[in-house]
Amino acid sequence: MQLYNKLSAIERAALIDEAGKDRLTISFYQYYKIENPQLFRDKLFLEWNALDVLGRIYVSYEGINAQLSVPSENFYTLKDQLDSISFLKDIRLNVAVEHDNKSFLKLKVKVRNKIVADGLNDATFDVTAKGVHLNAKEFNEMLANPDTVCVDMRNHYESEIGHFDGAVTPDVDTFRDSLDIIEEDLKDNKEDKNLLMYCTGGIRCEKASAYYKHKGFKNVFQLEGGIIEYTRQVKTEGIENKFIGKNFVFDHRRAERITDDVVSNCHQCGKACDEHTNCANEACHLLFIQCDECSEATENTCSTDCQEVIQLSFEEQKELRKGKGNSNKIFKKGRSEVLKFKK
Repeated sequence: MQLYNKLSAIERAALIDEAGKDRLTISFYQYYKIENPQLFRDKLFLEWNALDVLGRIYVSYEGINAQLSVPSENFYTLKDQLDSISFLKDIRLNVAVEHDNKSFLKLKVKVRNKIVADGLNDATFDVTAKGVHLNAKEFNEMLANPDTVCVDMRNHYESEIGHFDGAVTPDVDTFRDSLDIIEEDLKDNKEDKNLLMYCTGGIRCEKASAYYKHKGFKNVFQLEGGIIEYTRQVKTEGIENKFIGKNFVFDHRRAERITDDVVSNCHQCGKACDEHTNCANEACHLLFIQCDECSEATENTCSTDCQEVIQLSFEEQKELRKGKGNSNKIFKKGRSEVLKFKK
């Protein structure tokens, strides 16, 4: 019984090219008490592997958080399989704005303590007492209200390339960092302001809205389905689009373009740019914004030191990494003194 991925990313990419079939990138989440996450995880892997599903899925005692890619021809079979699971029946599936057959190249279904690392003790508040969900039209109306404070619940490297017009974009590395900062900044407006939140697909706002209500905020609202569903409604219903730039996504695409606006800059030269890349030095792997000119000049690295490293042979680079843990740049995503134009 195969319960783990056996193919490398390169092997899988070759199979996708050979198949020549379109794939859909979708995401969904659901908070639900799962009694045996490991058993549920194994069930999903077996069923999804048979459907040629690829992606990154987290399962825990509190629910499921899934980003995946599925052949278009298997989409309805996948939906039927989800509908057969009581707490996933008729679950909203966020379909990507831009499609890429290689958004995911492995099927990874992992059991985690939480489906989102929020650092919260769920036993201390009612996680089901969530904020009011708003569709795209309602969100725009609330956004225009002068008594509204709109907060981006994503991290700095996400909001940097795209955000809602007028939104507060906390300069944080992780979701858990933003919770206390936002509470402190808005502590004097817990009763007289509308707290309007959004994130990529809605999952972070689900927990955050309940947390802020517990903390005394009276008027808490959240964008249903996040930026992904908002964009779909904007396109299908002819609603005015208030989001500018790109929506950061956690797959090989790195982002979906929502508008032509470029709201960020190359972290190396300062030129207007919103293309994320990872430093070619595997010992660094820093995620940062880099324009084509800087990419060519630095050979897709973040610094002269890293550029020198990639000139070495594979064995020499491997020896340099020997005995060392991952660079903290991998986790800090864009936090580095070598990036002169990082805002």
